Amino acid sequence: MRRRLLTSTLVVAVIAVLLLGVPLGVVVSRLIVDEAGQALQSDARRLLKEVEYARLQDEPINSEQIGRNYLDRYIQVYEGGNPPKATIVGKEPSADHKMTADAHSESGVWVQVSRDRAEVEQDVRARLLLIVALAAAALAVAVGLAIVQSRRLTLPLRDLAMIAERLGSGDARPSKHRYGIQELDRVAEVLDRSATRISDLLSRERDFATDASHQLRTPLTGLSMRLEEIVAAAGDPTVVREEGEAAIVQAERLTAVIDELLAAARRQRHAQAAPIDIDEVLKQQLTEWEPAFRRAGRKLMLDGDRGLRAMATTGGLGQVVASLLENSLEHGGGPVVVATSSSAKSIVIEVGDQGPGISEELVPRVFERNVSGGGGTGLGLTLARALTAADGGRLELVRPRPAVFAVFLLPVREHDRKRRVVSGPA
Repeated sequence: MRRRLLTSTLVVAVIAVLLLGVPLGVVVSRLIVDEAGQALQSDARRLLKEVEYARLQDEPINSEQIGRNYLDRYIQVYEGGNPPKATIVGKEPSADHKMTADAHSESGVWVQVSRDRAEVEQDVRARLLLIVALAAAALAVAVGLAIVQSRRLTLPLRDLAMIAERLGSGDARPSKHRYGIQELDRVAEVLDRSATRISDLLSRERDFATDASHQLRTPLTGLSMRLEEIVAAAGDPTVVREEGEAAIVQAERLTAVIDELLAAARRQRHAQAAPIDIDEVLKQQLTEWEPAFRRAGRKLMLDGDRGLRAMATTGGLGQVVASLLENSLEHGGGPVVVATSSSAKSIVIEVGDQGPGISEELVPRVFERNVSGGGGTGLGLTLARALTAADGGRLELVRPRPAVFAVFLLPVREHDRKRRVVSGPA
């Protein structure tokens, strides 16, 4: 590209120099020749006045003085056209290189002044050489400017090509380079926006993989516990049937979790909240988690008001409660109480235990991603809060020690009265 820019610039400069230099050389040559002719004509008129003055004074023509006044001139003076009265000063140039100017008076005096054309031609050549030198200098300047301009254009293009190649290789960092050229800056801005979008997509993909591994672990753990119960009670068909049905429920919940995660990754969980029965979700979760707490020698209890209904999604609320129960099982202690209550503005689900709780340093950051105080993944509470927000509610830490988390959901009657549209990021 640089070679093409240099070639095109040089061609344009040559054409411009030719279009300007050739007419300029012709005009300058004619001006010099015309100026020499006018100078000869002026000399002839002045000399005629001198000859007329000498004639009126009855004085002879002083050839030596005329020669000093008109250097490099060949002068002839006639009176009445008769050669005997002629005075010749200087050396006569050849006929091929002779420029002549004459002047006549009413008294019959005729003056002719000549000069060698070679001097004029030499002056013309000198001026033409000057024009050629200026043209060469203009071409050199044009080539220099073309080199600078080509570097100014090609280097940013190479930089943009490297940025595009880096984006293609997966390095989605915005370069934020600007080059002072509007078109190139626009391309750089588009590449930066593309890098931001690609980075967001890659980050979303990584988050989805992390969230999926975290959220699927709990249903898989519950499913494996049910299968273990089936194996342990192989001789009792009633227990096998019950545990098999529970395993099917766990498999269905696993499918629901996958659907929730896919919807979260695609940002499609909008306006999905609907009136649900809180007791059904809580009883399902307590049934699933009771064996794990029993093995740990801890109790899992349900307390509070019954028959509550709130605006939420069954899968989303189930994952939130499961995350809180798992968090209490791993990091808490003593019995775990899941209590429900209601007010005019919200339905509250509290999950609390009697463990050591959360340290003061961790309280402000407990819902941040990848923040954990007990060696966990630091994803459970973050995902639980996002799922609650997507259903139009909120998840809060109401007491750090012992830890008590509360889920606040919108009552059905409040939703109907306000006609609220629930939407939010998952």
